[in-house]
Amino acid sequence: MTNFSESTVLVAGLGISGKSVIEALTPQVARVVTYDQKKPEADYHTAEEIRWEEISLVVTSPAFNPRTDFILAAQQRNIEVISEVELAWRLRVENKRMQEPAPWIGITGTNGKTSTTEMTSHMLQSQGYEAPAVGNIGKAVSHAAMDCTNDVLCVELSSFQLHFTYSLQLDCAAITNISADHLDWHGGMENYAHDKATVYKNVRKALVYNADDARVQQLAMQAEVQDSCKRIGVTLSQPQQGQIGIVNDWIVDNSGLTGKKNAVKLLNVQELPNLLEPNGKPYPHLLQDALIALALVLGFGANLEKSLEGLRAFAPGGHRIQTVAQYAPIIGENLSSIRFIDDSKATNAHAAEASLTSFRQHSVVWIGGGLAKGSRFDDLIERCAQRMRAAVIIGANQEPMRDALVKHAPDLSVTYIPANSDHVMRDAIAAAMQYAQPGDVVLLAPACASMDQFVSYADRGDQFAQCAKQWIETHNG
Repeated sequence: MTNFSESTVLVAGLGISGKSVIEALTPQVARVVTYDQKKPEADYHTAEEIRWEEISLVVTSPAFNPRTDFILAAQQRNIEVISEVELAWRLRVENKRMQEPAPWIGITGTNGKTSTTEMTSHMLQSQGYEAPAVGNIGKAVSHAAMDCTNDVLCVELSSFQLHFTYSLQLDCAAITNISADHLDWHGGMENYAHDKATVYKNVRKALVYNADDARVQQLAMQAEVQDSCKRIGVTLSQPQQGQIGIVNDWIVDNSGLTGKKNAVKLLNVQELPNLLEPNGKPYPHLLQDALIALALVLGFGANLEKSLEGLRAFAPGGHRIQTVAQYAPIIGENLSSIRFIDDSKATNAHAAEASLTSFRQHSVVWIGGGLAKGSRFDDLIERCAQRMRAAVIIGANQEPMRDALVKHAPDLSVTYIPANSDHVMRDAIAAAMQYAQPGDVVLLAPACASMDQFVSYADRGDQFAQCAKQWIETHNG
């Protein structure tokens, strides 16, 4: 544990992570002072007010990008700026059983990191480890790192957190994929990818990478790791040597993690019912998350059979391609239901594409749109238009989505829900059901952030489920 006993630390941002940092730091430091432009209880509300001569360290929230005035002011004075994750790493305490700090398994990526982290945690906990999913999900990592009962931390890491993180030495690390996201915060794609790659630096046991993503594979090959570390690729195709992949619906290990020199079958994907579509095919992105999580736990040294047993029992968390309601209209002899699927966690184009391509052509009434974060949607619409029967667009800034639809799907039926609607999701469901036919899905996979019209992606998904059920109750009467 780093000694901060004589330090005055500035905590920037009084959100969830900031409050956790204050609780963790207060017993450890001489003094904690706070900065937040919007919170009256903060000690400072502008960079100009800060008494820099008193400050030894700044712990900043992901809300502040690297070009924020107080961050630049601190750096000009050679005052170190770190993330909550970096602080947690420095404050971690000894596990009471192992007599050393609990190891960390870190997962990052544009999409899939939450599911992968949850699967990793579930497989480890199913065989007796105290291995909570923390960081960008669950308990704040600064609290978890100071809990001596934890055997291993499964840490979801955002690119924001990784930017100001410097000294991690993870036991195992993975990047699920990388596509354009948060480029306004990072200042470009190269900076974004560079920050993601921080997770691989000095990994001890297992570096896991998505071998189907050329950028991730390149970062994995370039990473500086410890001599004991294995690089393990994951693919949805037949695995090459050093990889885990899929052959005729079987998960096959060709990495050597199972102790076999040759490729060995581990598990048929039909044994993972919670990752399958109703037609029995696996959702590709969830299957890839599962392979990455399996590589992480095996690379960590967990038991193979218990890991597979844990994977069989795993069910994805809420708002990840989750059927929340079904409507079964009787039209002639056609009794096929219309399914309402909540994938509100698909907050960028890459995630929305993965969701849309899980369904057959012309079977999806898509609900998309929201806070675009400067993104464009041309590739998404061009690749996925054939999956859609129609689209319903919500959100405060609909122009980027409208431009892409006009350019790449001019014949698609589209309804735009007014941005000032007082009942956004109710209106979106009603519009979607004007298009949906038996056997279709109404899919909420917005490709955008939620904070323009909802509290969070979870709130958006909850409202989708609630409004879908209300629509069904009204029309079943």
